[in-house]
Amino acid sequence: MTTSLPSQSSISVDDGRRIAVQVTGPDDGAVVLFAHVAPGSRHFDPDPAATAASGFRLVTLDRPGYGDSEPLPLGVLPTIPLFADDCAAVLEQLGGPAAAVAGWSAGGRVALALAARRPDLVRSVALIGTPAPDEEVGWIGPEEKQMIAALPEDPASARATLELMLAQMASDPAAGIGMLGAEPADEAALATGDLRAALETMLTAAFAQGPTGLAADLISYTVSDWGFDPRAVGAPVRCWYGDADVVVSPEHGRWWTDQVADGTLTVVPGAGHLLVREVWSEVLRWSAAAR
Repeated sequence: MTTSLPSQSSISVDDGRRIAVQVTGPDDGAVVLFAHVAPGSRHFDPDPAATAASGFRLVTLDRPGYGDSEPLPLGVLPTIPLFADDCAAVLEQLGGPAAAVAGWSAGGRVALALAARRPDLVRSVALIGTPAPDEEVGWIGPEEKQMIAALPEDPASARATLELMLAQMASDPAAGIGMLGAEPADEAALATGDLRAALETMLTAAFAQGPTGLAADLISYTVSDWGFDPRAVGAPVRCWYGDADVVVSPEHGRWWTDQVADGTLTVVPGAGHLLVREVWSEVLRWSAAAR
């Protein structure tokens, strides 16, 4: 039986943290959980019109330190499995059948980790522009690698160091759009409709607590071990990548589809890293049909 949650609510996880959750759509609709980009927040529906037409119940949540979710205590190492377990707690609270799960960019790692750790909760996984491990398909630039190498080894110091580095970005949320997509194909996507405004709303919420959420996200996939094996994912996985994405190329999607038991790659002509709105209606149609 599916449980009704208010459109804006929070739940408590095992370590006592509160996680902010947003639910839209019919109470009896099938659930699709969308894991946000980094930086990001629960305040983003990739295409509200497509979501409403699909009949899905869209569930989003802020990862620790983003939006209204409490940050991790100092000394706790941010990891992708920890973020996935927060998603599992939300799905358990909702009850009902296994959910479709989707993740954009960094959120795709969380979606896959959730499927690997809790196959009982996930019936399909959609990845949208999600990077593979850098050692498998290189994508982290030299300056970023130098910054990562300079981070202290203990998690509390690493997070504090990153927060100082990211403080300027957090003070100007709109500047975060440059982290999400800064190539010609993305500029074209931002020039039409209300995508730019939707991203700015998401980013304003993302940095409500400063850069702590983004710092935790970055540590989870650059300092911490990823902590899950994609080969453990038994649910069908479909990957969408833009052929004009110069940072996260379709080669990343090929790597993911080679790892999972049932993977399919879709390459979108002319799309960059902001392809999430362009493909969302197709993601929902596939998620409704996937078993």
